[in-house]
Amino acid sequence: MTKKEKILLAAQEQFGEHGYTATTLKMVADCAGVASGLVSHYYGNKDNLFLESGGELIDQMLAILTDKAKAGKNGLECLEIFVQAYFDFTDNHRTTFPTLLRSSPFSDEYPHLDRTHIASKFKQLIDRIDDYIRLGMEDGSIREVSLPQTSYLVYGHIVGAVRTEFLTPFQIDNLFKEACQFIIRSLART
Repeated sequence: MTKKEKILLAAQEQFGEHGYTATTLKMVADCAGVASGLVSHYYGNKDNLFLESGGELIDQMLAILTDKAKAGKNGLECLEIFVQAYFDFTDNHRTTFPTLLRSSPFSDEYPHLDRTHIASKFKQLIDRIDDYIRLGMEDGSIREVSLPQTSYLVYGHIVGAVRTEFLTPFQIDNLFKEACQFIIRSLART
């Protein structure tokens, strides 16, 4: 792993654990085991590092989810695999995934941050959901629904489940499994 990659991973861990405001570039440097000046050299400032760390996670996640969804035989199966893979990704990246919750365009943490770039990355996830729903309507596995509204609602449901799991004191067994099943039951052609 290069020093730049170590910094990015350390930033994801620090922002995920402490949030934007409490995380310092020195904390990131210490966690990465590099000199503080190197963080600024590669990423400029805290805003850039924050957004880059979230953007990198989305890119990584989208590649994994899209690859897994290829195994689906129809639109509904592709969507189910995609949603389950999203939840699996969050579970497998518990120390870094909260960075996405904090840097997302749906977050109220540090509201003055320009999230235009990160919003375009989140939009790719929503567009992929839209593709699977559209495919499902074409192949008959998904009932007729309004697009893009339904895609945003599905994504909102996923985000809500993840935020409940990560940011609340509630201990809900099988929340991700039920959230996935709820989405599929809601869209499946009966």
